[in-house]
Amino acid sequence: MKIMFICSGNICRSAMAHWMLKKKIEETKKENTNFTNEIEVYSSGTSAFTGDIPTEEAIEVMKEYEVDLTKHRATNMAESNIKNMDLILCATNIHKMQIVSRYPELKEKTFTIKEYAKYNEEGHDQININDPWGYNIATYRYCAAEIEKCLEILIKELEKTK
Repeated sequence: MKIMFICSGNICRSAMAHWMLKKKIEETKKENTNFTNEIEVYSSGTSAFTGDIPTEEAIEVMKEYEVDLTKHRATNMAESNIKNMDLILCATNIHKMQIVSRYPELKEKTFTIKEYAKYNEEGHDQININDPWGYNIATYRYCAAEIEKCLEILIKELEKTK
């Protein structure tokens, strides 16, 4: 299964989700030897500058999750392998609409992260993971925590499928 995370610049949300999921997959394989899913994880941005580096705040927050984001480089969606994906998870509904508008054939594979995870927590935006870019480290922590909750749900679903 090939999964791609999408946001705007591919230097905050989708980058964090990409590398956090890769780590969670590795941990799950160690804990659950029955988990044999071959999962490839990618990310890109609808308006990313290919080669751009993650924000300092994203790198710092990911260290708290024991994820090294320093090697990540942004990829613009148009330069990605998006058409080969089995599942496309967008940070916001606007990103989802941009994907479907540009690639109508991917409509059935494209969701917001929260929509796909059926993440619904009181006091949170029910569809979007808001952009932390330009905000303080606390905003990045909040964003990363939302992503992690969605990824925990996603991993449980992936464990059910072979």
